[in-house]
Amino acid sequence: MDIIRAVEAEQLKDNAENFRVGDTIKVHFKIIEGKNERIQIYEGLVIAINNPGINRTVTVRKISYGVGVERVFPIHSPKIQMIEVTRHGKVRRSKLYYIRDRVGKSAKVKELIRKKTVTKA
Repeated sequence: MDIIRAVEAEQLKDNAENFRVGDTIKVHFKIIEGKNERIQIYEGLVIAINNPGINRTVTVRKISYGVGVERVFPIHSPKIQMIEVTRHGKVRRSKLYYIRDRVGKSAKVKELIRKKTVTKA
């Protein structure tokens, strides 16, 4: 059992999970077409984060041409080059599946605005 954990620990990416549910992220995903490689960027709202450890996945939802599209990415996959956060969302749930039934403005998540900390000298 410890051998499996040791192998998994080698494959874990550092700082791979710097986002939360409700954030809008850009996933830079490597696509291999024959001999060519290219990076495709998939931007959307994080509606769920599942599984622990190396099997951790993130479900990202976006609206493409008026149709909701969801894609599940394994966070520690070697095909994922980078995940960047474009907007922090203010949510109170760990799963945002209710977004699937919403349309228009109600399908959006409020932006999380953090107060700046003032340091006294």
